Amino acid sequence: MSDSKEQEAPGAFMSVLKSRATLKTKIHSKVSKKAAGKDSQNPEELVTASTSYWTSESDGEVQLRMSKKTNNEPPITVPDMIMSAATKYAHYLAIGSKYKKSWQLLTYVEYYEACRRAAKAFLKVGLERFHGVGIMGINSVEWVIASIGAIMAGGISVGILSTNTPKTCQIIAETSKMDIFVVDNEKQLQKVNQIQGYLKHLKAIIQYKEDIQEVQPNLYSWKGFLDLADGIPDETLDKIIDSQKPNQCCTLVYNQNTTGIPKAVMLSHDNITWTTAATVQNLRYKCPPDGQEVLVSYLPLCFAAIQILDMWVAISVAGTVYFPSIEALKWSGLPRAPGTGFLMEMLREVQPTTFCGIQWVWDRMLDSLKTKHLDSSAFRRRIDRWAMHMGLSTNKRRILGQIHQPLCFGLAKRLTFEPARKFLGLNHCHQFLSVGQGLPRATMDFFLSLDIPIMELYGLSECTGLHSLSNPQTFRLQSCGKPFPSTHTKLEKQNQDGVGICVLGRHIFMGYLNDKENTEKETDSYGWLHTHDLGFLDFDRFLYILGDIDDMITLSSGEVVNPSPIEERVRTRIPIVRYAMLVGQDAPFLCALLTLKCQINPETGEARSTLTSEVVACCRKLKSQSTWLADVLYDRDPLVTEFISQGIQDVNEEAPSEGAKILKWVIIDNDFSVAGGELGPMSELSRATVAKIYQEDIQKLYEADPTP
Repeated sequence: MSDSKEQEAPGAFMSVLKSRATLKTKIHSKVSKKAAGKDSQNPEELVTASTSYWTSESDGEVQLRMSKKTNNEPPITVPDMIMSAATKYAHYLAIGSKYKKSWQLLTYVEYYEACRRAAKAFLKVGLERFHGVGIMGINSVEWVIASIGAIMAGGISVGILSTNTPKTCQIIAETSKMDIFVVDNEKQLQKVNQIQGYLKHLKAIIQYKEDIQEVQPNLYSWKGFLDLADGIPDETLDKIIDSQKPNQCCTLVYNQNTTGIPKAVMLSHDNITWTTAATVQNLRYKCPPDGQEVLVSYLPLCFAAIQILDMWVAISVAGTVYFPSIEALKWSGLPRAPGTGFLMEMLREVQPTTFCGIQWVWDRMLDSLKTKHLDSSAFRRRIDRWAMHMGLSTNKRRILGQIHQPLCFGLAKRLTFEPARKFLGLNHCHQFLSVGQGLPRATMDFFLSLDIPIMELYGLSECTGLHSLSNPQTFRLQSCGKPFPSTHTKLEKQNQDGVGICVLGRHIFMGYLNDKENTEKETDSYGWLHTHDLGFLDFDRFLYILGDIDDMITLSSGEVVNPSPIEERVRTRIPIVRYAMLVGQDAPFLCALLTLKCQINPETGEARSTLTSEVVACCRKLKSQSTWLADVLYDRDPLVTEFISQGIQDVNEEAPSEGAKILKWVIIDNDFSVAGGELGPMSELSRATVAKIYQEDIQKLYEADPTP
């Protein structure tokens, strides 16, 4: 690794680049021939290279969804995309991690060479074609090098959540025929040691963080592992890279949020390279020599959308990706609260140009900004309220196409907007993204009032993480933007509350590994993927998500209720509520579990028992003296109870039917969090887990008279 931004490329590596296809046009030509299986560059032949859109075999090939009527980018493999970037942007900074107090950085030419070394080392320890390389640990340089190296070597990269149990790891390892486990520390190593006796394919374990505590026959340090590359000639690796086809599997993404056995989503080279290109074309990424993107990678890379945004897009636009410092984190793999945890400190130091968050992170940022606002002087608060009112109204008009700013907008920017961005470490950001669960309208409005328009993205692992996205030119509040060009979105009627979304395009996955039954259940012979999400397209083709079909509640009367829009109205009407979850499956009426906004422990990510400054300020307006969550539980504070009751009543007045009304509610004794298990790793509400944890509270709601 190097601390320099400009490094001379090693002569041996440059000769490797020159000996292979060093120009993008040559790469396209060569790979087009590979995908067609013959000496032809005709895209129509690529369409028919395989007879089916689906496969459940790891070594299977699929028909690419390329339209014969439109111009299509020739499909390329992941190794060729990376080689193209290394050739074109050899001396630009690619990735960096902080070790102790200094940044260790790699240029693109060094990055590519490191990936090749990892690939050769994987071959040396016995990686077989289309067998898995499991990577389990926090985001790091080693994580991405191991992933790319596994693909280069003809294996399949398999990202694994660091919070997974040994049993889940065993299932993943067995289904993917995992030859190699790559782990970050001793804790993850012990999980593998518990199950390796059951893994018939396992050949090696690599530990890339912390010193190895106990020597094992098949255990390697990161350095010891890379040293194995010297035994494999470049020609051997090049032969494997050249044999890969765009319509073959290179990555497995496991559905982490489902109950039971996780399903393995097979993604092809073309899934990744096409989705990457579509994302770059639709978002405002800078690219050398006009500028260079700076990105921070902290969300789990085992999710398809995060891989696209943090790994593949970064390579495509020659951005610099910075990873968190393991020494500073003492981290469990869960995002901490900005302001006092690692994230905001890192943002302030790195100064990203594009930032991607999830609801949990944006909520923590909102809490930090509101606390800062409430701690400021009365005069400062008046200035901020004036500026934020102008920011919100101006940006809403801008969404509707009115581009003229008020004369004093620049003053508001200097006095409030720029200080807020600087406080968050986002003062160099030009685009703000949100993935996962949609943001509440109040959160969107708050950041929009600070001239921070958050662009929401939508997608599933089965469509390579992304299907639609917003950008400054295609932006609507609470919409996840427009679907990618050359993709299709079809709506199928499900019930009175919404229609199911089906999607089609080159980003649709190959199938579920070893699971033909579920592949056929979720897809059809025409190439459509049934997402299980409810939503609609407006007149301008903006996509709105209304909920998940699997979350629908069927009352004992037979009425089916979509909980998502009702829960959103509760959060909007009652601003002290962080989460609202409706229950009532097979019950006579709906009830709601409510959590109040509580402070988060920055070290563990767990919710504290102290109410946030925003909630305390709201209580004071109600003439309530509550400061702790315990002060308002069990109706101890009649002022807060009445405030929530009035909010629920307002929500019920908008209900489309009697069955859609909330008849009873209870405040839960803890705010939901990722660390507590109520939220998934991408901050999505885990309804089954919440129902299990608070089963007793739910039962009590249905024991008494339902009369409100």
